[in-house]
Amino acid sequence: MARYRVDLRSDTVTTPSPAMRAAMAQAEVGDAWYGDDPTVNRLQERAAELTGKQAALYVATGTMANQIGVRLHAPGAGHLVACEAGAHVATTEMMTSAVLAGISYRTGTDSPRGEMTAALARRLLAPDDYFDVEVVDLLVVENSVGAYGGTILPSAGLAQVRAVAAEAGVPIHMDGARLWNAVAATGQDVRAWTDHVDTLMFCLSKGLGAPIGSVLCGPADLIREARRIWILYGGAWRQAGVLAAAGLVALEEGRERQTQDHDRARRLADALLELAPGSVDPEQVATNMVFVDTEAVGLPAATLLERLAALGVGAVPIGPTTIRMVTHVDVDDEGIALAIDAWRAVLSDAAKETR
Repeated sequence: MARYRVDLRSDTVTTPSPAMRAAMAQAEVGDAWYGDDPTVNRLQERAAELTGKQAALYVATGTMANQIGVRLHAPGAGHLVACEAGAHVATTEMMTSAVLAGISYRTGTDSPRGEMTAALARRLLAPDDYFDVEVVDLLVVENSVGAYGGTILPSAGLAQVRAVAAEAGVPIHMDGARLWNAVAATGQDVRAWTDHVDTLMFCLSKGLGAPIGSVLCGPADLIREARRIWILYGGAWRQAGVLAAAGLVALEEGRERQTQDHDRARRLADALLELAPGSVDPEQVATNMVFVDTEAVGLPAATLLERLAALGVGAVPIGPTTIRMVTHVDVDDEGIALAIDAWRAVLSDAAKETR
């Protein structure tokens, strides 16, 4: 039995579509470790083609893709990787980087929407004051920006960041876990971003709706080295074409469909603004996420989550006073209506308690 009637905890909770299940059942497979799984190879070739890169590597998770990508450029301890303070690599993945590669981060903030800017890149890439040497091996950017509600890194802004990084002689890796959400929201070609980075990853298992997997893309020589690191990290798998087949369906069918997720997120946000003015920043709702400020509601996040769950709505906390909801392929119009009704009931009860 499903835990929630509408699950808005993340876009990772989706289940394979009938088309994905059919593709998985019929997938031609080989041994991905040896590089002869034809379905995995097709997925990698398609990912490289779309992003304008020479090669790609299909791996199990977004964290694995990021960690391999970061290590390609920052292979030794004692130097730094630079990124925005809320970036996934420097928060959720921080200890992973330390354990796997001895990597530390230099972070800062320049924008209320969390994106990397040229000004921030210039500060982060400055030589170390004490040693008077360049200590940053890599600049990481994120798109969309998860910690700030799925906001979008402007492609023009990334071009400016690229110029700063090039001047400093530092490569750029993009955490594009939800890159295709940014593409769908803006209508721009993905290469408006990917042409300005050296390597990038994107998740198949988030907005695109596949059950598992992410892809790391970049120059052929770096992806060759990425395969070696992938094996060292225990990531190599065998007949992975069964999973890659679903990824191919997601990549071809999921990209344009994501605009529906964005429309539903906006509908949910607008309803919450009406029910609880000040609870949502409308400018933050750029893709498929809605962040709710629980202080504007008057209840702690934990209490709200418990009451929403009792009404069949799943969400997650982002700190003690913020709740995150994420729309995805398994949330339809009826699900959004159910979520709005649940919020209406919870807020009505909260208002009665404060009288």
